[in-house]
Amino acid sequence: MSLLTVSDLSKSFGADDIFSGLSLSVPNQARIALVGANGIGKTTLLRILIGLDEPSSGGVHRARGLTIGYLPQEANLTAEHTLWQECLTVFKDLQAQEAELSRLEAAMTDPQRAELVMERYGTLQQDFEHRGGYTYETRIRQTLSGLGFDINDFHRPLWQLSGGQRTRALLARLLLSEPDLLVLDEPTNHLDIAAVEWLEGTLINWPGSVLLVSHDRYFLDKVVNNIWEMSRHGLETYRGNYSAYLQQRLERWEQRWQIYEAEMERLEKELDYIKRNIAGQRTQQAKGKLRRLSRQVEAIESLGFSEVMDKSWSQISAEADISTHTMGVAEVERRLRALKGPQDRPANLKINLKATRRSGEIVLRSKDLVIGYPGEPLFTAGDLELRRLECAAVIGPNGSGKTTFLKTILEQVLPLSGSLELGASLQVGYFAQAHEDLDPQRSLVEEIEAVAPSMLLANTRSYLARFLFSGEDVFRAVATLSGGERGRLALAKLCLMNANLLLLDEPTNHLDIPSQEVLQQVLSEFQGTMLLVSHDRYLIDALATQIWEIDEPARRLVVFKGSYSEYHTQQEAEKLLASERPRGPNQRDHRRQADRPSRAERRRKTRLGEIEAEIAALEARLAGISSQLESPPSNPDLVRDLGEDYVQIQNEIHALVVEWENLSSEDVED
Repeated sequence: MSLLTVSDLSKSFGADDIFSGLSLSVPNQARIALVGANGIGKTTLLRILIGLDEPSSGGVHRARGLTIGYLPQEANLTAEHTLWQECLTVFKDLQAQEAELSRLEAAMTDPQRAELVMERYGTLQQDFEHRGGYTYETRIRQTLSGLGFDINDFHRPLWQLSGGQRTRALLARLLLSEPDLLVLDEPTNHLDIAAVEWLEGTLINWPGSVLLVSHDRYFLDKVVNNIWEMSRHGLETYRGNYSAYLQQRLERWEQRWQIYEAEMERLEKELDYIKRNIAGQRTQQAKGKLRRLSRQVEAIESLGFSEVMDKSWSQISAEADISTHTMGVAEVERRLRALKGPQDRPANLKINLKATRRSGEIVLRSKDLVIGYPGEPLFTAGDLELRRLECAAVIGPNGSGKTTFLKTILEQVLPLSGSLELGASLQVGYFAQAHEDLDPQRSLVEEIEAVAPSMLLANTRSYLARFLFSGEDVFRAVATLSGGERGRLALAKLCLMNANLLLLDEPTNHLDIPSQEVLQQVLSEFQGTMLLVSHDRYLIDALATQIWEIDEPARRLVVFKGSYSEYHTQQEAEKLLASERPRGPNQRDHRRQADRPSRAERRRKTRLGEIEAEIAALEARLAGISSQLESPPSNPDLVRDLGEDYVQIQNEIHALVVEWENLSSEDVED
């Protein structure tokens, strides 16, 4: 059964058609990604599907009782309460039940009312437990922690949170509310890699349907099993994840070009026959072919090659407005020559990155390096080495010091201690995440002239057109550009630097998926060395030969030699090993002493295990009492004793949960 069905949907703003003729459906338990170039109308379509905007024509049918949770790119949370209270709004009914249970517990002490109260208490308690009444606060903590919030953020007012944090707060509330259909517009924008991986696991196991827009290709590979591709020609569907979509899309493009070439060859032969025989002995046959060719050309002009194939003429006539007028030979030839091939390949950036000279074999080397600011060390990098043609990807949580590390290499920030040396014959190109090298007051042309002063204006305009800036756009001020446009301009400048060492800080931020694909292809062919800071795991996996991970709790950079997939596989194996075979006190530990848990840490973990066992035992007792209360004994004293035992066990569980949470959040040191 479909949760949502769309029929012949169109949307226009004035004379501009955003999309038209869309028909689609969202089945139960769907995992769908909506992809396409920036500005193609993805957000507009989402808003129409959920009822926030109206279509120009067509209809949207939503299943009766359908609940929808919508995450826009920027959340508008204006309430005065805290982050924790925002999440609690999802559980108002449970909180009301909780208050009623407390009232009934107090009423149990009255012997005259005990039996009646216990019957009501047992029914209410069973429903409360079934709906997650004893776990909802734990779910809130898990969700907020999973999305990257620190425990100190839980009770901060929403107005104190940044825009990105407020968007994460809304995402947390939506996940806790468990709607039938979750509609997410760029949900990974404000998440670091750890939070994105947590969200992936959550959405994979989501009980309802998910429809999302995301530029994170690795995320799409993990989460979705259907792709909707929007283009100016309509919407196409693909089965499978992002990688499957790439393969299917390529196969469709190739098939359409084959159809185009074969049909053009056939039509050219028809035209050649007509031209040779229109005035000869076979003039009637030629005129008949001319009438058919006229109609075929009109149909292709109206519907396209692919739509005309394998359809009867009655079907084509119903879909296209075909005139009864027969064209002349010259007209049909002109219009036949004007027929274009498939137009569904999106406009791409035309990037050309060349290293004009070869660097030395050792590009970067450090010894005893400490990164940070005076009084605020961020991490130790130890002894690093990056060789020519390698790509090291620097990963770690937001705020861990990745950008500071790049600025240290650029000598914009001095290391706190140790040494960092760059190799010989280096020309460094830097792509800044915030694009601070762009002057807001300059035009696009002036920005290019700043790095290529000898380039003529006509050449500058042609060069900017390769980065999708055309016409009068080249004279716009940088201040008026969107994030994606700034990114494209920064890439245009980078390509003119002839660098053989690229320092790239989030180069795919704000780029749509087609542009990301082009950039990835260009970087994979770059004959130089790269140091890449990115949350784009798809890009990292395609390029990186080393992973440099900033371990924020340990405040050190850990080097892994290999691709991101190999790194991730090792991480998962270590987690599995740790969960299945905890390290015993007498087992030999081959790690350095600094990595071994302290005595206090071991005591803490032991106590956590004890608490979990005690809670499990108490919950078992609680379940036994609940069963007795469902059919309470006739003796009021026994009923009262059961009620008192129940309340006592609840209080003990609550105290243990508080102790467990406090121990879990401790940062234990020797």
